[in-house]
This record gives sequence, C-alpha cells and structure tokens, in this order.
Amino acid sequence: MRNIRNYQELILLNTFEERYKYLQLNCGVGDDTFGFDRFINQNFYRSRQWKSIRDFIIVRDNGCDLAVEGYEIHEKVIIHHMNPVSLEDIQTNSEFLMKPEFLISTTHSTHNAIHYGDEGLIIKPPIERVKNDTCPWRQKN
Repeated sequence: MRNIRNYQELILLNTFEERYKYLQLNCGVGDDTFGFDRFINQNFYRSRQWKSIRDFIIVRDNGCDLAVEGYEIHEKVIIHHMNPVSLEDIQTNSEFLMKPEFLISTTHSTHNAIHYGDEGLIIKPPIERVKNDTCPWRQKN
C-alpha cells in the first residue's frame, strides 16, 4: 500500500525543510525502478502530454524548488512525482503520472536528496551575518 503524498498537503508546510521531510523517500542508490524496461518511462517523459504538464507545474510553482518562494531554480527544472512511479503506473496510465496534485518542481540535487535521503544535497539558506560574528573575541555573550 502506498503512502500517498499530494500537493495540497505539501503547500500547508511553510519551510523548505518541512517540505523536503514530507517528500523524503530514502531509497537506495541503484534501486530498480524500471530495470530493463527503462525505455518505457523515457518514452513517457518525451511525450507531448508530459511536456505540457511539466510546463504547467513549473508555472504553478513559480519556478521555485519545492514551490517555496525564495528558492528560485536557476538550472534545469526536474518535475518530481511525489509518489514513485512504477512500470504498472505507466502501463495503466495511473492518476499519479499526470495529475498536478502529485507533481512538484525541484532541482536535480533536491530530487536526489528526496530519493536517497542525503540532506547534504539540499541548498541551505544563507546565514544571516551580524557584526563581529567572525571575531569571537569581540562578541558579547
């Protein structure tokens, strides 16, 4: 049985970190998804239908990683299926394939972090600097 993730629940989470945790899958590197049938999902991702929904998702998410304002994507956008897609999903044209409710914009590194659980791959917000923060002897306790 699937643990169904969806956009309506995701957008209720305010921070990038909360959304990342919600989507995190922790699969192993090299876990088979399509095995020797990988050409099937590649054909799907080249289809006109997929390209159309992909563009819709990027616009809906304002080009932001996990649709979080301030995390604009300045590289190739990956559209992540929140619920892993199987060969059967493609063969049966499952609702998880094309329904915007189950798709989100990510960067390549965020996408890999979601799948493999490596938080070191996600972009961290910049540290807010304060006066004398690099001079420990000048800091007031």
